[in-house]
Amino acid sequence: MMNPVALLTPTYGRDLELCTLLCESVDRHVGSFSKHYLLVPDCDLPLFSHFESERRRVLPASMFLPDWLRPLPRIIQRKRRQYWWSLRAKPASGWHVQQLIKIAATMSLPHERYCILDSDIVFFRDFDLARFEYPNSIPLLNMPDEVTAKQIRHARWVETSHRLLGLSAARLPASDFIGHIIFWDQQTARAMAARIEAATNLEWVEALCRVREFSEYMLYGYFVQNDAHFSARHTLVPRTQCVSYWDQPKLGKGELNQLLRSADKDDVAFSVASFSGTPVQTIRAAIEENEALHMPRGAARETAGLVA
Repeated sequence: MMNPVALLTPTYGRDLELCTLLCESVDRHVGSFSKHYLLVPDCDLPLFSHFESERRRVLPASMFLPDWLRPLPRIIQRKRRQYWWSLRAKPASGWHVQQLIKIAATMSLPHERYCILDSDIVFFRDFDLARFEYPNSIPLLNMPDEVTAKQIRHARWVETSHRLLGLSAARLPASDFIGHIIFWDQQTARAMAARIEAATNLEWVEALCRVREFSEYMLYGYFVQNDAHFSARHTLVPRTQCVSYWDQPKLGKGELNQLLRSADKDDVAFSVASFSGTPVQTIRAAIEENEALHMPRGAARETAGLVA
C-alpha cells in the first residue's frame, strides 16, 4: 500500500512571517502529501494556532522531547536564542532542539516518509510528492568531498557523526549531506537512533545533547551511507530541487530575482537563510514579479485587468 509523504517544519516565533510565506507556497504548489506538521516551542503555540487546518497541524516541541529536557524561561536568552536545560548535559539551544524534534517526529508520527522544510523555503513551481511515497526510493543528498579541514564546523559535524554512530574515524575530505527539501524514511531514522544508543550506551537524545556539535542531516546521511539495507531505500542525488542562499548579507529584490533566474528547470523552490535578515516583503515582491514573468500572456492580461 502506498503511503503519502508528510511535511515537517520546525519553526518558532521569530520566523512567523517566513513560515507564513512557506505555508502559502506549499498550499499553492505542493501536491500529494498527507499532512504538514509545524513543530514549535510550547510558548509559541498561540502564534501559530491559526495555521491549523485539515492538512496542517501545529504541534508543541514538548510532545517530542523527554521530560528531563525543559525550556528555560524566555527572559534567559543568549543572542536572542531560547535554551533547554537538564541535569544530564549542558543547555541545548533552540537550534539544537529543532534538530532533535526533526528526528523524534520522524520516528513517532504515523507516516513512513517525510519531507523536511525549513521556514525559509518558498516554493515557486509545482512539486508533486507522489513519486516519493513508501515504498518507493527517496533522494538522499550527497555531495562527495565537499567537507574539508578548512570548514571547521562541518568537519566537526562529520567527526561527531562517525563517533555517535560507532564508525571508524572520519577522513577528510568527506561528504556533505546538508541542504534544503530533505527526505527521511521513518524506519531508517529509528534504526539510526538505535545505532546511536548502541554506540554510546545512552538514550539517543541524551547522547546528542552531550556532544552538542552535531548535524541531524550529517547523522542521517552517514548512517545510510554505511548501512547497505537502508541505503537501498535511498537514491543518491548531488543536489536538491532548491536554490539556496546561505550567506549573511541581506538581499534586495534585484538580487532575489537574480537568484530565481539562476534556478535550474527542475528546481521548485528557493531558500534565503533567515539569518540574512532579508525582509519578507522583499521576498514576496520578488515572488510576485517572478510569477508575473512566467504567467501565460492571457492570464497576465486578465490579472492586470483585475488589478486595474
